Amino acid sequence: MSSTAIKDPPYLQTLIPPEILAPRDRFARARYIATLDPEQDCEQIGFLLASCEFPWDTTRALELALLRTFGVAKGTPLLVETGELIRRTQKRYDDTALILAEIQENGVDHPRGRAALRRMNQQHGRYAIPQDEYLYTLSTFVFEPIRWNERFGWRRMTEAERLASFHVWRRIGARMGIRDIPDDYDELERFNIAFERANFRDSEHNHALAAATRNLMLGWLLPRVLWPLGAPVIHALLDEPMLQAVGFAPAPAAVRALVLGGMALRRRVLCRLPP
Repeated sequence: MSSTAIKDPPYLQTLIPPEILAPRDRFARARYIATLDPEQDCEQIGFLLASCEFPWDTTRALELALLRTFGVAKGTPLLVETGELIRRTQKRYDDTALILAEIQENGVDHPRGRAALRRMNQQHGRYAIPQDEYLYTLSTFVFEPIRWNERFGWRRMTEAERLASFHVWRRIGARMGIRDIPDDYDELERFNIAFERANFRDSEHNHALAAATRNLMLGWLLPRVLWPLGAPVIHALLDEPMLQAVGFAPAPAAVRALVLGGMALRRRVLCRLPP
C-alpha cells in the first residue's frame, strides 16, 4: 500500500457531512442515521456505528463473537490443527482486525474493500469449512454487537440500525461466497440460536482456542502473573452456555456483580458526555 493510500481517509467517511463526523450534539449522528435507508445505506450506517457511535463497544463485542465461535466443537479441531490461533494468536487477531477494518471503513465494492475480501477468501479457501459454520460465524458478527449494545450501550440501537448491521454483514457474506444467507433479520437470528443449541458442547479443542484468545486479551492489560485474577472479569461477560462450551468457570457472584455494575455506570456516564 502506498503512503498516499495510508493517508487517505476511509471512503465511507468521505460520504458523511463533517458536522456529523464531529458533532456538538450527542445525538446528532443518531438523527442523521434516521434519515438513511437501512439497506441501501447500510455501509455508511455501519461505519458510523462502528467507528463513531460505539467504537470501543463494537471492538469488544466482536472479540466476544470470536470467542463464541470456539464453542462449536465440530469446527474447533481444524482450528487447533492449523496452530495459528494457538501459537500466533496476536498475529491472527491483528490480521482479522485489519481486514475487517478495510471492509467496514471502505465498503465491499471499494478497491480497498475488495482487496481485503480477496485476502480473507484466500485465507479461508485453504480449508474445507462447512457452509453452516461460515454462516454461524457471520451471524455472530451481526448479533453479538447488537446484544452487547442492548446490555451496555450508552444508547440503544434503533431498529433501522440493527437492520443496517444485518445488511452490512449480509453483503460481506455474499462476497465471501457464503450460501443460503437468510434475507430476513429474524430468520438469521433464529438460525444463530438454533445452531448454538445444536452444536455448543465442551471439548478440549474449544477450551484451548478460547483460553489462548482470552489470555491474549488479558495480556494487553496485565502481566502474566495476574491473568488468573483477570480471567473472571472476562468470564463475567459470558453467558452460561458459552462458559460450558469452552470449559470456563463462571465468575464468582461478587466479580460478576462488580463487572456488570461497572458497565452500567459506564453507560450512564457516557450518555451525558460530549460526543
